Amino acid sequence: MNTPFHKQEPDFFIQGILNGDVASLSRAITLVESQNEDHQALAQQILERLLPRTGRSFRLGITGVPGVGKSTFIESFGKVVMDKGHKLAVLAVDPSSAKSKGSILGDKTRMEALSTQKGVYIRPSPSSGVLGGVTRGSFETILLCEAAGYDFIIVETVGVGQSELAVSKITDFFLLLMLSGAGDELQGIKRGIMEMADALMITKADGSNLNKAKTARAEYAHAMHLLQEPESGWPAYTEVCSSVTGLGISEMYERLMNYKQFVNANGYFLKKRTEQQYDLFVNAFEEQLKQSFYAMPGIQEKMAAIKDQSFAGPIQPFTLAKKLLADFLKNRPV
Repeated sequence: MNTPFHKQEPDFFIQGILNGDVASLSRAITLVESQNEDHQALAQQILERLLPRTGRSFRLGITGVPGVGKSTFIESFGKVVMDKGHKLAVLAVDPSSAKSKGSILGDKTRMEALSTQKGVYIRPSPSSGVLGGVTRGSFETILLCEAAGYDFIIVETVGVGQSELAVSKITDFFLLLMLSGAGDELQGIKRGIMEMADALMITKADGSNLNKAKTARAEYAHAMHLLQEPESGWPAYTEVCSSVTGLGISEMYERLMNYKQFVNANGYFLKKRTEQQYDLFVNAFEEQLKQSFYAMPGIQEKMAAIKDQSFAGPIQPFTLAKKLLADFLKNRPV
């Protein structure tokens, strides 16, 4: 009788991943995404052993509003990446249902031509309601893909205009895809994301839409110019592209390679990676501290009592919060 994969020893996954076995990689990612504590413990053992084999990829984050053509852009751009001799992993984060936690997971079917190429790994994952569409295990999934030899990794986010800051914490370059003539109703979304973007591409620049796309490019280029200069020293740029005609796709790859060379030379690449690791540590620590707090015996009852008190009349939120935290720290397990 075969042993279930989640009951295997770490070496079972490690050897498979290092040998390029896609099934082993997919199973390890499933462990990373699992909420089961035993699965998480096994995933951490695998990651710790593989850590020296990570960090050798270029990580590209891509976002944009629904309908902008992220999947078709990635398929077209991915072919260019493959032609340059890379191994490509695409982590396509799909929106999850807030009720069922299920997701569409349709990116692999939308990238049908790319997914059949040798050396391409596409992993659709549910976002589970995480703001910005980046799952909790996205960073660890990147590490596993790097250990498996994928040296160019694309993280596609939901792009619904919430907190896209998450993608900038796990990628080297943040690309924003936009439509021409999308309307003024998206301006509030655009500015917040534009401030984090390293580049902005106007998609679907073909046929009768080409001139509109070029006009939009000029407007966005002016807006990007008014934003604060990036810490990397590399000025953010705006271009048009078409996944149908290939306009701007190969040029995008060349710009990325020029960017990588530039930030490696001035030390920003390593600096950003180092800061990202520390930020992720802080976020993980805060999340675990929060979970420990809510799991403490009696905390839920005290929270409910404070809620009832707030309905009965005015309360002092900050004083109550400070007192509750003091009680937690005093009674926490040593």
